[in-house]
Amino acid sequence: MQNVPAVAIRNLNFFYGAGDLRKQVLFDINLTIDPGQIVIVTGPSGSGKTTLLTLLGALRTATDGSLQVFGQELVGLSAQDLVAVRRNIGFIFQAHNLFASLTARQNVMLALDLHGATAARREQAANMLTALGLGERIDYLPQALSGGQKQRVAIARALVHRPQLVLADEPTAALDKKTGREVVERMQRLVKEKGTTILMVTHDNRILDIADRLIELVDGSIERDRPGVATAQNQEPFFML
Repeated sequence: MQNVPAVAIRNLNFFYGAGDLRKQVLFDINLTIDPGQIVIVTGPSGSGKTTLLTLLGALRTATDGSLQVFGQELVGLSAQDLVAVRRNIGFIFQAHNLFASLTARQNVMLALDLHGATAARREQAANMLTALGLGERIDYLPQALSGGQKQRVAIARALVHRPQLVLADEPTAALDKKTGREVVERMQRLVKEKGTTILMVTHDNRILDIADRLIELVDGSIERDRPGVATAQNQEPFFML
């Protein structure tokens, strides 16, 4: 598994609509991401960043080119097989997407329920929330949490089942500078020790230094692909548990 790329994309094109309304939004994407990398994708609004993320997350179906996640080809997969792929991926969306009637712990437990977890999922959820600084708010409802705390719950939900790949779409967009920085550093600390791969879409220039690699997407094409600060300075992960 160590020799298999986390992500391998070859000659990927993607279109919305059909007939006269058909519009191409991704053009001949070629990209390889190694396991354990933190890759940040930047670019103007409408450049195809979120579309690329949803294709990798098996939330949309690609029909042209090749799209592999840890050696599993996604193009042409059945709906049932795409569900199986999603079980190994953690998703962090710009909106928290928390259930208002469930506590922080219960929201996180939902990810474990998808994996047929036993009663131990209560402890797993609590441990993950504690690691993200929410130990005293495990049983709080979302309405009693700040924006940053809600985002941490969303991150805990994405990471609790130890996914191979984490896909994050604008995870700091609604957060202030201090909270946003804290969120991504805690996420980095948790995933680096497990060798998880992160692909993050962001407009937030304040967090670019956590990246091993920076990719700029413009008008549906990869404009630039360069090492990030973490790679350029040959840094170890910023934090250790």
